[in-house]
Amino acid sequence: MKRIQLGSTGIEIEKNGFGALPIQRISKDDAAYLLRKAFDGGINYFDTARAYSDSEEKVGYAFAGMRDKVIIATKSGATDAAALRKDLETSLRMLQTDYIDVYQFHNPAFCPKPGGADGLYDEALKMKAEGKIRHISITNHRLAVAQEAIDSGLYATLQFPFSYLSGEQEQKLVEGCRAKGMGFIAMKGMAGGLIRDGYAAAAFMETQDIVVPIWGVQREWELDQFLDCVKNGAVLTDERRATIERDRKELCGEFCRGCGYCMPCPQGIEINNCARMSLMLRRAPAADWLTEEWQEKMKKIETCLHCGHCSSKCPYGLDTPTLLRENYDDYWKVLEESRK
Repeated sequence: MKRIQLGSTGIEIEKNGFGALPIQRISKDDAAYLLRKAFDGGINYFDTARAYSDSEEKVGYAFAGMRDKVIIATKSGATDAAALRKDLETSLRMLQTDYIDVYQFHNPAFCPKPGGADGLYDEALKMKAEGKIRHISITNHRLAVAQEAIDSGLYATLQFPFSYLSGEQEQKLVEGCRAKGMGFIAMKGMAGGLIRDGYAAAAFMETQDIVVPIWGVQREWELDQFLDCVKNGAVLTDERRATIERDRKELCGEFCRGCGYCMPCPQGIEINNCARMSLMLRRAPAADWLTEEWQEKMKKIETCLHCGHCSSKCPYGLDTPTLLRENYDDYWKVLEESRK
């Protein structure tokens, strides 16, 4: 196992963390089984959020009676002080704890600071003084907000999308965190499902000494590969380098990362999946995406109003309506070929 210090917090964690968003899709007992297996395998950093339906409740259930053995991070998407306080109290109850190790503002459109009209940071300081949170942190999908958070010196950690498909701008954020003594938590280490080789993804993360990936886990086989990396390490072999380079070439240019911040669509289009369907068809078993359910979802693209709502909210500046149309055309071609 490889333990590192999380920024300047003094918290020591295994370099691979557990992202608890996917466990909202499985039963309470199945989730608890995965969480405990992760802990037994060496993982001690668990990241959830108030917005992840019953994820916090499942984490609390899994670690009842052993709170001092795990590091728990959660998030609030509140936009004012009163809502932030309410979210914290709910999180404490769901997680069966009286404190949160790393409490994060969940993808705010701005960087909360002391004295702000929103009152968020000042309220977080009060909660920290009360001992209910230990460290104030932030997550984001916007490069400008993330950079402002680093420059502010106000945050213990930054959580941002980061994988071997990331570019120079994301790497600059990592280096900025290093210079400021901040921890860097990598969400979407598998690029939202576009990366298919967990060992290659983990080997890349091993080259990023301050980066802590929080692997989103829903199935036991997914967890097993990361626990293997925890136990035995993940060496960046020539074969894995080749996988990374091949993926980078295939996925270079503009593509949807699946972050979902363009949602909701006024026409009900599931943009975060439909706008990258061509990639998913090539990189995952196509049959999983050619069901009647997905055909109906893809047909909704026909109703696109070209209102610009999705494009204006995309943190990567993508021309989302064009991506939707391109993926729509590719989808029906693949479906037609599958029927021959």
